Amino acid sequence: MNLESPKTTVQKSAQYVFESLTKVDNFEKLMPESIAKFEVLGDDAFIFGLKGMPEIKLKLKELTPNSKVVLGAASDKLPFTLTANIEEISENSSAVQLFFEGEFNAMMAMMIKGPISKFIETLSQNMEKL
Repeated sequence: MNLESPKTTVQKSAQYVFESLTKVDNFEKLMPESIAKFEVLGDDAFIFGLKGMPEIKLKLKELTPNSKVVLGAASDKLPFTLTANIEEISENSSAVQLFFEGEFNAMMAMMIKGPISKFIETLSQNMEKL
């Protein structure tokens, strides 16, 4: 299952956005209002829970300076990645787009597609809060 957020323009440099996304505690600022739990587990991992959904542990998996941050599920039960592609527009602005990729059975994909789409859209819209 592949989902993507709309591109969001952020009035920050690509370097600033990249550095902000590599600090996992900053993800709390991006979370939707329906967040039930957010806990930093170290320099490269955090766990969060949204009302009505199981808690998910994310870990930094891949970093490409100033252009890409990849987070992955720490559990093999729900294998997925959340990738932030950062594109420099100018010295003080950049475009960010989120991509969700996961391997789920058809039933699971049907159940989570709506909530995950809304979730990544909210994360994208909240990028200005970094």
